[in-house]
Amino acid sequence: MESVKMAQMACPFLARTPVSALRQMSVSTASGPTSPACPHVLPSLSSNSGVIAAVRQAATAASMLTPVSHSSSGPARTASTSALFKAAQSCPVFGQAIAVQSVRRMGARQLHTSANARTATLSSTVNSVNEQDLGRIPRPLMDSIPKTHLKSSVNKRVAASSKGVSEESVPGGFNYDDFFKEQLERKHKDKSYRYFNNINRLAQLYPMAHTSNGEHVTVWCSNDYLGMSKHPEVVDAMKSTIDKYGAGAGGTRNIAGNAQLHLSLETELASLHKKDAALVFSSCFVANDATLSTLASKMPGCVLFSDASNHASMIQGIRNSRAAKHVFKHNNLAHLESLLKQYDLATPKIIAFESVYSMSGYIGHIKEIAALAKKYNAITFLDEVHAVGMYGETGAGVAEYIDAMDEIDIITGTLGKAYGVVGGYIAASSSLVDMVRSYAPGFIFTTSLPPAIMSGALTAVRHLKTSPVERAGQQLHTRMLKSTLADLGIPVVPNPSHIVPVLVGDAETAKSVSDELLNRFKIYVQSINYPTVAVGEERLRITPTPGHGPELMDGLVGALKTIWTERGLKTEADWMREGGKAGVGVVGGKMDQLVRSEDLKDMMDRAYPYALNSLGGRHAVKNA
Repeated sequence: MESVKMAQMACPFLARTPVSALRQMSVSTASGPTSPACPHVLPSLSSNSGVIAAVRQAATAASMLTPVSHSSSGPARTASTSALFKAAQSCPVFGQAIAVQSVRRMGARQLHTSANARTATLSSTVNSVNEQDLGRIPRPLMDSIPKTHLKSSVNKRVAASSKGVSEESVPGGFNYDDFFKEQLERKHKDKSYRYFNNINRLAQLYPMAHTSNGEHVTVWCSNDYLGMSKHPEVVDAMKSTIDKYGAGAGGTRNIAGNAQLHLSLETELASLHKKDAALVFSSCFVANDATLSTLASKMPGCVLFSDASNHASMIQGIRNSRAAKHVFKHNNLAHLESLLKQYDLATPKIIAFESVYSMSGYIGHIKEIAALAKKYNAITFLDEVHAVGMYGETGAGVAEYIDAMDEIDIITGTLGKAYGVVGGYIAASSSLVDMVRSYAPGFIFTTSLPPAIMSGALTAVRHLKTSPVERAGQQLHTRMLKSTLADLGIPVVPNPSHIVPVLVGDAETAKSVSDELLNRFKIYVQSINYPTVAVGEERLRITPTPGHGPELMDGLVGALKTIWTERGLKTEADWMREGGKAGVGVVGGKMDQLVRSEDLKDMMDRAYPYALNSLGGRHAVKNA
């Protein structure tokens, strides 16, 4: 009778059945009218006979784990109850009830023993349970059992349970932890697992940083391209703003997070790109994702055309739009046009591409793509993330430098690279910007950037609108480094921008070279592996800044020369003998810099006097 009550307590279906009926069912034969189907047991138990069998199973199973006396009837009883126990496990409710009730009853029978004895008995009980069902026992009960009391085959399951991750939450269920480990193991095997170095950049010693142990290193791969993160005007503006307005924005732009600084920055950015309006986001990843997904999902039948080398943020936005898409070969105008001509002029179309592709340093065909967009009635979406602040008379990007801003419909940029702070933005027509502002979840439902960030970004944008000093220093040092590495045969992926990608060609080797530069030479250059670049095109990505003068450059060049020589790494000539890779060793692969020599000299002439001294002087410019 006690076992029947326990079964009733464990099962919501049986709980609705009177005890008298349960008693009768448990001793009667399988006959009589059909009972309502039980939602918890297998279909075979939904008949009256099935319920009778289930009650009998539960009644017996509730005392299943009670130690059996060594009597003559013991073996027979053990065999019988073992069979019933396995049958009861077909129900998820009974299965859990069996495990819990068995442990509870065993604990209750041992109350007269010492604490250690009770623990040992409880452990013995758990050990006797099929390992497949350990996950059914509540975690607090499992946590109370010292792991030393459990046999090794059970200990692993208990340890996983105590960490909150079950190896298999239910029999036959999805094994989450194994899946996570399997995915990570794949990363380790193909050498694409990402390691994050502890690098703490020092504002007063730019471009130096200290590592976790306080050791100073020179950073050669930062996206703080112009050193604006430590610029006195930017830092002072942020300090005064935080003193006045506090640390946080206070809410979304719609709820208490729309300050005058946000509006002033957007006005400044619209002016920078000669557009009607601009909109600031928490990052340019969000700006690209939100803008592309919103526009393409709202315009009926919209088709997207995306460069094959586009950044992940643009790819994500295109995916999230669920609109039709075509991926055209990188910088291949003929392929793009062949795709565009498939659609009627009435079909809404967006062409998404970049001005500077950050891992190769290539420049997009801005004017040519704009012309195709006009011919086929498409709008253009240009990502200038790795160009704003660095190109053009006012730092508006490559489109400004080549006089093509008026031909582009949407320009996106970042406040976190050349401008040295954080955030992203779009600049376009008033109606387009207002539509994104009104519909994009990535803009609407997130806390706006803090006032201090807005103030720092606004100061940086205004400063770089007029100052040629930082741009001149970056361009000068880029030319010097590329020229020096070329003379040594160290393979630099040819490109016309400020990016200096040194080809290694193997993921594991690229990582180890990066580690050696850091540990042996105190130089930090991050290795770039798949999926950021193609397999076999792994590289070191170097980004010279105004602060990387001749002395620091000599240190980097010397370290690279030593490593290439000692390791026997492939030079440009080696790659040429193999037919070339990623533009290295390819006949006719050389490229002129986008910024013309005469423009660089003009920037230097207009720069402050210290630029001529600390950034290399006129001699270096004449030889550029």
